[in-house]
Amino acid sequence: MQYYLDGFRPGDPDIKASARDPNLDAANGNAIPACVDVLIAGCGPAGLCLAAQLAGFPEISTMIVEPKHGPMEKGQADGVSVRSMEMFQAFGFAEKIKREAYWVNQTTFWKPDPGKPQNIHRVGIAQDVADDQSEMPHTIVNQARIHQLFLDVMKNAPTRLEPHYGLRVRDLTIDVSTNDHPVTVVLEYVTEDGSAGDTTTVRANYVVGCDGARSTVRKAIGGKLHGDAAHQAWGVMDILANSDFPDLRRKCLIQSAKEGNILIIPREGGYLFRMYVELEKLNPDERVATRNLTSDHIIAAANRIMCPYAIDVKEVVWWSIYEIGHRLTDKFDDVRAGETDRRNPRVFTAGDACHTHSPKAGQGMNVSMGDTFNLGWKLAHVLTGRTDPSLLHSYSAERQLEAKRLVETDHKWARIMSAPPGESELDGSEMPRFQKQFIENLEFTGGLAVHYEPSAIVAKPIHQHTATGQIIGKRFHSAPVLRLADAKPMQLGHIVEADGRWRIYAFAGLDDSGHNDGAMHKLCKFLDADKESPVRRFTRRDEDPDALIDIRAIFQQDFTSLNYEDMPALLRPAKGRYGLRDFEKVFCVDHKSGDDIYGMRGIDRKCGCLVVVRPDQYVAHILPLDAFSDISEFFNGIFRAS
Repeated sequence: MQYYLDGFRPGDPDIKASARDPNLDAANGNAIPACVDVLIAGCGPAGLCLAAQLAGFPEISTMIVEPKHGPMEKGQADGVSVRSMEMFQAFGFAEKIKREAYWVNQTTFWKPDPGKPQNIHRVGIAQDVADDQSEMPHTIVNQARIHQLFLDVMKNAPTRLEPHYGLRVRDLTIDVSTNDHPVTVVLEYVTEDGSAGDTTTVRANYVVGCDGARSTVRKAIGGKLHGDAAHQAWGVMDILANSDFPDLRRKCLIQSAKEGNILIIPREGGYLFRMYVELEKLNPDERVATRNLTSDHIIAAANRIMCPYAIDVKEVVWWSIYEIGHRLTDKFDDVRAGETDRRNPRVFTAGDACHTHSPKAGQGMNVSMGDTFNLGWKLAHVLTGRTDPSLLHSYSAERQLEAKRLVETDHKWARIMSAPPGESELDGSEMPRFQKQFIENLEFTGGLAVHYEPSAIVAKPIHQHTATGQIIGKRFHSAPVLRLADAKPMQLGHIVEADGRWRIYAFAGLDDSGHNDGAMHKLCKFLDADKESPVRRFTRRDEDPDALIDIRAIFQQDFTSLNYEDMPALLRPAKGRYGLRDFEKVFCVDHKSGDDIYGMRGIDRKCGCLVVVRPDQYVAHILPLDAFSDISEFFNGIFRAS
């Protein structure tokens, strides 16, 4: 984390300098603006992830509305995938989550005892996060806590963004004949008991519906959820309880002979845990609400399934009954098929507003945040004039395909979890079907299976062989390095912040130490001075040289064999109003720890390579160090000249 660039400021460095006029704020209070750039409906994970990104751009006006009268306190999602933890690192609160959360290190599997089928017994233990899958753990923490951390980022950002509670979208219309705030949104005030009150109107350039499965925003643009229901009731409860069950502090998948299945998730704090309990089959035309099920039904079912063990519940912190449904919308924006060449999107949906599935794979919150982490930087690029608005078509193209994969995989997982013993296509294998499926799905449940297809912002994998462990279209896989200027050991991926910047990681060849006749020096000379350089073309005159494209160099030599003063000028840039030197652009292999990023990520040792990474941490391109025209061509297809 860097600060003090433009002068010393005492206090918490996470609290950025305000870009708002305090006198104007005092006069307006929490008044509803007439116009905004982006209106976000819903303060769930998707909405807050988007708001936290946009709050960092003083030139973008953002409004987020929520029908509840305050932030969430408990319940709902709790699983945080390793991919989401990597994203939280970019927002600056991954370490807080790691300190507070339960870490899922192992998953145990229980099934009926062959000698006593009415009893369960442990049949397997699996490592939950594969070796070197990520530097981050799989964690469990209250969704409300994640909300609060996003709210803190928003409140401490230059725009001091805070939600407007007690407001929801009632309707919206789009005037396709104008580019001046073409979306008119009717908002209605919501009373404490949920009743609708008076309405007000706001005009927006863009609207993002993060307002759940019954999304008003989705309905307003003609979107529908398509899919089916499994007609199976499940109960979920967060409880404080005593039990003779030995694996209460490990994630457990439990299958009984006749009473159904349980998923146990230990929660943060050392005592709380969550249980997903299979209840009753529903009739084809029946909804779960007609059964009038309560927390007592969940507890009773849990005790039947876990025989010979018992659970003595002391406190039910939160509980809910739900039925599994797998549904997906056709498109995640307002532009229908056949119209993409004629107009650009103005309204988007994200999270449960466009895809729903079972909670047992732990993907709902994670995929929802992935939606808006994808959309946020694109909206920022468009609204700050960096790119053409046609870039926004890529949101639906990328995320709808990933949501389809999610729904299909989760549908299979839910079916396998719910099938009685002997009634699944995976029965008869050497290990229980749900253990086998769990192990095969580790990349998916870790949030790491996302793979974007070639487009204007994802290149074709022509040079993939030069970095076999950094797959184009997948997330940038971090690894340990040593920072040259101060010998700090760190994760290379942790230099990324959720600030809308692109990164170019330049991996030097075998004999290159930054000297004048080496490939690294020639690359930096091109990027720093050539008129065709994307850094020169697209960085604005009043900006620091890394304001849009941040260049980092990695060398193979030992720390003692490199000299910072020999590095090209681009890797020692002067920044800010004082022209202060940035010492944090150059890294080398961490020979002391033995973790070699070149070997770990399949980097071509002889020639090196360039790894271009998008603002949402996905690899966009891999090129040779001397592919100057290819670098220019790629960024020319994305940015507008400054």
